[in-house]
Amino acid sequence: MRVRIAPCPTGDGAHIGLARTALFNWLFARRHGGAFVLRVDDTDRQRNVDEALAPILDGFRWLGMDWDEGPEVGGDHGPYFQSERGEHYAAAVDALLAAGAAYRDYSTPEELAEERQAAQAEGERFIYSLRWQAGTDDDAARFEAEGRRGVVRLEMPREGSCRFTDHVRGEVEFEWAREQDHVIQRADGSVLYNLASVVDDHLMEISHVIRAEEHLSNTPRQIFVFEALGYPLPEFAHLPAVAEPGSKTKLSKRKLDKYLKNPDFSKLYEHGLAIAEAIGLETTPETFNPVVVDFYREVGYLPDALVNYLLLLGWSLDDKTEILDRETMFEHFSLERVGKASASFDPLKLLSFQEHYMRRLSEDETVAMVAPYLVAAGLVEEGAAPETRVRAIVRAAGDRLVVAGDILEYAEFFVDDAALAYDEAAFDKRLRQPEEAAGLLAAYRERLAATEPWTVASLEASLRDFVEERGLKLGAVIHALRVAVTGKSVGFGMFEILEILGREACLARIDRALARV
Repeated sequence: MRVRIAPCPTGDGAHIGLARTALFNWLFARRHGGAFVLRVDDTDRQRNVDEALAPILDGFRWLGMDWDEGPEVGGDHGPYFQSERGEHYAAAVDALLAAGAAYRDYSTPEELAEERQAAQAEGERFIYSLRWQAGTDDDAARFEAEGRRGVVRLEMPREGSCRFTDHVRGEVEFEWAREQDHVIQRADGSVLYNLASVVDDHLMEISHVIRAEEHLSNTPRQIFVFEALGYPLPEFAHLPAVAEPGSKTKLSKRKLDKYLKNPDFSKLYEHGLAIAEAIGLETTPETFNPVVVDFYREVGYLPDALVNYLLLLGWSLDDKTEILDRETMFEHFSLERVGKASASFDPLKLLSFQEHYMRRLSEDETVAMVAPYLVAAGLVEEGAAPETRVRAIVRAAGDRLVVAGDILEYAEFFVDDAALAYDEAAFDKRLRQPEEAAGLLAAYRERLAATEPWTVASLEASLRDFVEERGLKLGAVIHALRVAVTGKSVGFGMFEILEILGREACLARIDRALARV
């Protein structure tokens, strides 16, 4: 079993749909003890391939999808960049011409458009007249003397149909009459996808072509090339599309503005955006997009959560099982369990997987995962993260830490007391508007200063005794206290906050807040 993924490096990273297709190929290879090949469709040399490819490879590596052959690992079927395989493509073009399965054509786009419009006017299907076909070298010389530049087209059948069995779609049939004579080589000698893909799949001995359903229409023309060149056919499986939230339309990284109108998608994006901006990432739609794998890596998702979620976009083990570790995936993955219907991207479902996998981490693992975000945000110096404090915050925050970047919601624990920022609306509501708030906080400040030991239990007892003596409810003091020491009106337990900050910091912050009032 040999399968492949062939990304086109665009510089935008690995699209969610590409990652899902790569995952299915990778799992199929691992399930059958086969090879997962990564080759690069870089025939567009106007792009900087090295810079554009790196985010895709980084995304695959982060997800844990190791390739057996391809860039950086080599293999016996290289080179693995299509830009380096020109001699193979040229030989295939010559073979197709010699077999009469292709021809040189010197028509212009304008002339073809005129023929197409004439067919439409007559209500007929457009079939190229072959008026500018060069059947001989003399024909080619004559056309070239007119200043025309020739391409090579496939000479497709006009009768019968192409039938094949697809592991997902079942029996598939295309009428040959609906196929145009597709260009396989441009005038500059470069080749197009349908030829390059067939030649590479053959020479790399790909046994199963597992790809997105958008390529289903390419299959008959590729089968024609396989057979015309005398190549054995691989088996095909066309995966359902990864669709927009609540839709059947293919998910696209170009439609971020549209997706942000979806409340769940917008929540996912805004959550990640706050983290990205805090650590200084570029956040343009081209560089920071939930449709791209890098989004999740950068804000602190777990790769296992994304892999588990991607697996269920079009595949299922049964009607109940959702959480699957990789060994279970390797054991049970099969193309027969892939559905035909498009799978809608659900931000809330993905977040639920992340929450599940985050809860499975040990405290040590969580501390190690969140610490780099404090460094990236400039809250602590490289190599100087206060582990005891970080560990205490992790323990107190508990399930509030959904992604690693959420540690930045607790920046107040890492800033100087004199630099603590206040939520002004909360400060007014809790410390300025209630006439008694400042006085009660000042009185409690003296009780707090004398509290021993400085532990959650004794701090809680101290405040409860204070309000009971005055016939007050806990909220009469605790809300003002929270804003004074954290600058915010929300957070985890107040007494855990006091213990973590320590006596000196808490008293200094209360004094600063009272002076501000």
